[in-house]
Amino acid sequence: MKKAIIIAEAGVNHNGSIELAYKLIDYAAESGAGYVKFQTFNASRLVSAAAPKAEYQVKNTGNDETGQQQMLEKLALTQDDFTLLYKYCQTKKIGFLSTGFDHESVLFIDQLGVDFHKIPSGEITNLPYLQLIGSLGKPVILSTGMATLEEIRLALEVLYKQGITDEMVTLLHCTTEYPAPFDEVNLNAMLTMKDTFRLMTGYSDHTTGIEIPVAAVALGAVMIEKHFTTDRNLPGPDHKASLEPGELAEMVKSIRNVEMALGDGIKKPSASEIKNIAVARRSIHLAENLPAGHILRETDLIMKRPGSGISPMLLHQVTGKKLKTNLDKDTLLTWENLL
Repeated sequence: MKKAIIIAEAGVNHNGSIELAYKLIDYAAESGAGYVKFQTFNASRLVSAAAPKAEYQVKNTGNDETGQQQMLEKLALTQDDFTLLYKYCQTKKIGFLSTGFDHESVLFIDQLGVDFHKIPSGEITNLPYLQLIGSLGKPVILSTGMATLEEIRLALEVLYKQGITDEMVTLLHCTTEYPAPFDEVNLNAMLTMKDTFRLMTGYSDHTTGIEIPVAAVALGAVMIEKHFTTDRNLPGPDHKASLEPGELAEMVKSIRNVEMALGDGIKKPSASEIKNIAVARRSIHLAENLPAGHILRETDLIMKRPGSGISPMLLHQVTGKKLKTNLDKDTLLTWENLL
């Protein structure tokens, strides 16, 4: 089966430091993730000066800033920074992605040569933004946190009008809360989206731990996105809902193990099971010492291991047969013993 694409979401967990961003790339590459993803934005184009911080942002960052714009200004990297990070990813053999949050940032990311454009959940109702992403002609990852099926349909309609096709879209189920409560994850909604839109579907995870993205892959997710950080205790809005490097590597390993375990769906003995068939199953044996010429009855027979003789499923083909020779109790019966 095709492996799920795993995106290690660095986001703004570099805290505005390119040195920390380099470390995040190192950890993402070491984990085995396919991509590391950042966020590219101009704070003044993204939020107004009056926009308040989200509740989770206040909880995780305190009241040091007056609002979102001031907070985001501290977390922004420059285009030159992202060019360096893109090149560094190439040396580390990991794909580079970044979500652009404004027109200029999206075009800049596109010119870097990313494989996908990621539409974050908050932009699913932003018509001009959707039109811009659709016009670029690259595969699209559409995150659907906070969205209804109708809002997803309308966003897809915009992308389709710009020339995006079904094969170019991956929908990500998401719960937009940091961290997301387990009882609000609703992983089955990912399956609902898949059935409704007949598109590739995956999961963007904001829960703590690794079990939910692993479960999503077991349910058929083709893409997983997960926030990670160098240290959950660092200041910043997203660190608390992020994995640390060892946990990220464990998530990737667990996902790959689950993918191997899913197999091809054909029910048959596996290669390692075949050698155990004779050991674990039973064959027809004699329950008593019996003479040559004895006509076998069911009461003469007992089912015991090993399973290298006549299968108990053929019991009624054995009864009524004559023994060729004298046989002792506990003898494993073979067709060569019978007339």
